[in-house]
This record gives sequence, structure tokens and C-alpha cells, in this order.
Amino acid sequence: MAMTVIWTGMVVISVLFGLSCGRGPEVAAAAMEGTSAAVELCLSIAGMMCLWSGVMEIMRQSGLAAGLSRLLGPVLRRLFPQVAADHDVMDSISANVSANLLGLGNAATPLGLEAARRMSPDRSDTASDALCMLVVCNTASIQLIPTTVASVRAAAGCAAPFDILPAVWLASGVSIAVGVAACKLMARLWRS
Repeated sequence: MAMTVIWTGMVVISVLFGLSCGRGPEVAAAAMEGTSAAVELCLSIAGMMCLWSGVMEIMRQSGLAAGLSRLLGPVLRRLFPQVAADHDVMDSISANVSANLLGLGNAATPLGLEAARRMSPDRSDTASDALCMLVVCNTASIQLIPTTVASVRAAAGCAAPFDILPAVWLASGVSIAVGVAACKLMARLWRS
């Protein structure tokens, strides 16, 4: 709700300032150009999202997702010791992490929400340490293949949209390390 107010306020203020400066035609032209560019960007990203969502579904149906879940299991059990015994929760977390590894934030979000629902069936007002860790891991995820960013770069005319891989790996590795360390530290401090 707050973001809606902020964005709406920014647009209204921009339009009012543009009109008060006598630049009404330029404001209208920029609005039309921005909306058409947004539609073009959405259509160009949709193809990449469909491709990788299909790859995720094929991985799930072929058993590769389960294999990846087993591969990620030891790491995830250490990150989520409170829910390590619940296979349904761990499968949801593994699917979420797998989608994030492929850079599919749109596909990872419903999987993360499903994991969160399974982690807190009682719907309490207090988030558990495991739920906080899920939010941190989902937000600061490691991306091996940043498909969304690459598709935006390709739509903008970049000749080599995946040449950002080393920077993405470094940034996502540092962000997840700092996030996990902060989450573990806060969990210990909160218990004390």
C-alpha cells in the first residue's frame, strides 16, 4: 500500500511540475513512449520466462528437480534445522532455491510462498527463525543463470546479455553470505 502511494505521488508531482512549466505536450509524449516501451519490454521478457518456467516444469516431471533437491539437501538442512524433518517444506524450499539459481524470480515467488505457508500452518503473528531465513535466502538468492536480467539486456539490444555472469555471481554470493550471517546472528541475539 505504501509503495502505491509513493509511486502515485511521484507520477502526480511529475505531471504537475511538467504542466506548470508549460511542458504539457512533452509530458504526454513521454507518458505514451514509456507505456509503449513497457509493453515491448514485457513481451520480450515473456518469452524468456516461458522458456525457463517450462524448463522448471520439465525438471520437476523428469525427476531432475528431486535430484537437485537431494543435492541441495545437506546445505538446506543446515540453514533450516527447525524444519529439516518436514519433507514437504524442504521440497518447497528446494524448488524455490532451484528457481532462484536459474534467475527465475517470478517462478521462485510462488514456490517461496508455498514454503512459507507450510512453515507456519498456525498463522501466528511471529515469524520463526526458519521463515526469516527463507525470506533472506529468497531475497538475496544466488543466481547461477540470471535469466531475467539477461532477457532485459537482450531486449535493450545487448549483443552479449550473459557477459555479466561473474559480477552477478560475486554480488549474489556476497549478498547471501551477509544475509545468512545476519539472520543467524539475529536469531542468537533474539534468543538471548
